[in-house]
Amino acid sequence: MTSSADLDRFWAVVPAGGAGTRLWPVSRARSPKFLHDLTGNGRTLIQATVDRLRPLAGERVLVVTGRAHAAAVRAQVTDLPEEQLLTEPSPRDSMAAIGLAAAVLERRDPEAVIGSFAADHAIDDDAAFAEAVTEAVEVAARGDRLVTIGIEPSYPATGFGYIQMGPRLPGHGTATRVRQFVEKPNARRAASYIATGEFRWNAGMFVARATTLLDLLARWHPDLAVGLREIAADPSLLEERWEDLEKIAIDHAVAEPAADEGMLAVVPARFDWDDVGDFKSLSGLLPHDEGGMSVVGDPSRVRAVDAGGLVVTESGRLVAVVGLDDVVIVETDDALLVTSRERAQDVRLIVQQLTEEGRTDLV
Repeated sequence: MTSSADLDRFWAVVPAGGAGTRLWPVSRARSPKFLHDLTGNGRTLIQATVDRLRPLAGERVLVVTGRAHAAAVRAQVTDLPEEQLLTEPSPRDSMAAIGLAAAVLERRDPEAVIGSFAADHAIDDDAAFAEAVTEAVEVAARGDRLVTIGIEPSYPATGFGYIQMGPRLPGHGTATRVRQFVEKPNARRAASYIATGEFRWNAGMFVARATTLLDLLARWHPDLAVGLREIAADPSLLEERWEDLEKIAIDHAVAEPAADEGMLAVVPARFDWDDVGDFKSLSGLLPHDEGGMSVVGDPSRVRAVDAGGLVVTESGRLVAVVGLDDVVIVETDDALLVTSRERAQDVRLIVQQLTEEGRTDLV
């Protein structure tokens, strides 16, 4: 069992970044998906994430976000102390964001255990989530391992990394060593992974002692580790040093090499998880009517006849759909998107076109 002392040193870190381009025009650079209530439960994705973490971390929640979103985060997470909201001058990918939080917390408590949980994911079972995180904290607190939480695959996804579980870790509940950490396989290989029963999806949830995470980073990316620790020691260096920090994801910076050296562990999760990555993914999280139509927004503003799919309505106009299956309609005050759930991943191409055209007002 995890001791209370383990959880007493646990800090939940919530990286809140990205533009969610596959969820355009709802999610945009100025208002990314974590600031929206997409699942209809009355809480935005970042609010739901913090709600889920409070029973484990209490007041020890730290959010890292871009300056453009800091005011919105403060408005949505109203009980977050000012010193527990770190702002990035610009996006430098997940390792810099999580590493900065680790460096700040390392200075507060050299024995602090941190867990990183994205602000824009959906989880269906808070009790099972708490159980998995609690075991991950135990493993991390009692050794120099990086720990991840692995999601049981429900289909051969090609957009997620995969974690191969190895032998059980002695003295722990379900945690195992990691044999290999594989990034985004093709469909055939993903299916073969699932068939073995040994693989889990990588959901980007990492738990480690703050010092362990930074020491591992120092092995493979020493300049980045040094830079983050220097900024934490003297916050006035943030502007000067930030742009020179290496831009790399935590998966590539530490998880993959840690797996190769036997220093990565995984706790297999029992909860359903979704990264809410596109409108097809979102539609699978929502209830639907008899015809298979799901609605985000005011359902009284939608009429469907012999139609199924997803409608996201924000403008207040009436949206009527007749005779279309698998449709996605998203309408806001200044944009209308019509596609199918199967082409949902390609919404990002519209954002690319608008960016190339200089239409920053729309992206």
